[in-house]
Amino acid sequence: MHVIGQIRGASNTTVLARLDDPDAGPLVIYKPISGERWLWDFPEGTLAGRERAAYLLSEAGGWGCIPRTVLRDGPRGPGMVQEWIGEPGQVASVVRLIRAGSSARGLIPVMRASDERDRPVLLAHEDADDVRALAVLDVVLNNTDRKGAHAFRHEGRLYAVDHGVTFHVEDKLRTVLWGWAGDPLPDAEVDRLHGVARALAPDGPLVAELGELIALAEIAGLRRRVADLLHDRCHPQPSGGWPAIPWPPI
Repeated sequence: MHVIGQIRGASNTTVLARLDDPDAGPLVIYKPISGERWLWDFPEGTLAGRERAAYLLSEAGGWGCIPRTVLRDGPRGPGMVQEWIGEPGQVASVVRLIRAGSSARGLIPVMRASDERDRPVLLAHEDADDVRALAVLDVVLNNTDRKGAHAFRHEGRLYAVDHGVTFHVEDKLRTVLWGWAGDPLPDAEVDRLHGVARALAPDGPLVAELGELIALAEIAGLRRRVADLLHDRCHPQPSGGWPAIPWPPI
């Protein structure tokens, strides 16, 4: 692994690097455990472990939207290494700001806001099947930080990143993807959740690997969320006991 530089603005150490060839090797994001800030509400485990666990869930359920994510050693010690998607300017967020006079076609508004000049805008996200599927995955993961920049398209394919604060045992869902709140789940997502429930069998290989990444109580909470979704068969609505949208939302 060859470090290119640190990405500024991240709350934890986030490094851009190349694998193998320092000039032409594949780009990756490397987040060393040594650079993680301790979080009072996530006292167990590591952000890196939860990133890997989120990738495993995405693959097990067939979402396939989280870039390849592994745990391995690096120049600053063990950490998470994730495939870098696209080049600057080649990715586009699925979240948009709708200004006065702009078209909202293909978008679902979720929040009133103001832009940098204090002009009224609407925060909206794409009304697309894969984005809706990602909203379901975020419920399963109990994602506390689905910002607009964390869900984007490259060459038409949807990707989702930054899953270090997931799997909490308490309901802490915080996302910009509320456009389907209260709506029935599509049949495809119900079928997917049944598959995830089967994959979470106690004696299965998925649970064995998750057990090395997140706490047993968090695995139990994961099973409960899947069961609740299958029971209710609808997208949840904000609970009111926790901020529903992360800050900043984009």
